This record gives sequence, structure tokens and C-alpha cells, in this order.
Amino acid sequence: MPEPRIFISIQTADFDAGVELTRLRAGDAQAGAACCFVGAVRDHHADSAGAGVLALELEHYPGMTERAITAMADQALHRFALRGARVIHRIGRLAPSEQIVLVAVTAMHRGAAFQGCEFLMDYLKTQAPFWKKEITPNGARWVDARADDDAALARWGIAARNV
Repeated sequence: MPEPRIFISIQTADFDAGVELTRLRAGDAQAGAACCFVGAVRDHHADSAGAGVLALELEHYPGMTERAITAMADQALHRFALRGARVIHRIGRLAPSEQIVLVAVTAMHRGAAFQGCEFLMDYLKTQAPFWKKEITPNGARWVDARADDDAALARWGIAARNV
């Protein structure tokens, strides 16, 4: 049986979710289920006081970000008995509708795959060391984690560091 695999990428380039999922599943006949989430930049933000979002700029701390996400993926593999995890998070300036994040996991069964994917995404939204700035017609502003993102993480028994 192949060892569980974790693949993390922080990049400016776009990605093809189908290609990434195929790579993650390749060679692992134990993986009976796969789950994939793709997030895109919205043209608005609930806290933007009605202003549209023209772009989102993402920054990270090279090395630290990859280590933090790898540790989180490793935790997910053990918590949900996942076979593999693939996380891609884009950085730089992104326009509305552009893909920003991919979380893909494989597991022996669908329940574990769904839970593992959701766990990883909840973690990324609140704990991964990224800094996001919205560019709106009214200027730029840094984006903080929202209370409902913190609540989503709390259901996994993890306290948000943003509170």
C-alpha cells in the first residue's frame, strides 16, 4: 500500500483542478473516494460596505506558509485516514472569478474525503499565514478572518488564533 502523500504549492500561476486530482489519485488503488474544492475571488465582500472588489492581493511568508499548510495537511491525513492531500494556494494580484485555492483529498471512503476536504479548507481560511488585501473603487483594505470562518474551525476543536 502506498504511503499517504501530501503536495503543497504556493504559486502565482493558475491551476487545472482535473489535472491535479488525477495526479493525486494516480497509483493509489486504496483511494476509493476523492473530494475537491476550488475557491474563486468574489467581486464583492460582505464587509466592504457595498463596494465591489476589483482585485485581491495575497502575500505570504515563504517557507513558513508551506510548513504550516503541510503540518495541517498531515493532521488531516491522520484525523480522517486520508490517502493523500493536494493544496494549491495562489498569491499575487487576482481578479474576480480567478481561481485562488484548490484543496483535494483522497480517502478509502467518501465520508472521510468530504470531512478531510472541509477541515483543510476551514483551516486555510483562518490559520494559514496569508495576508489578503481587497482593492475596491474606494481604496484598498486588509481582510480579516470572519467570525463564521472562526466558528467553522471551532467545530473541529481548534480555537482560532484571530480572536
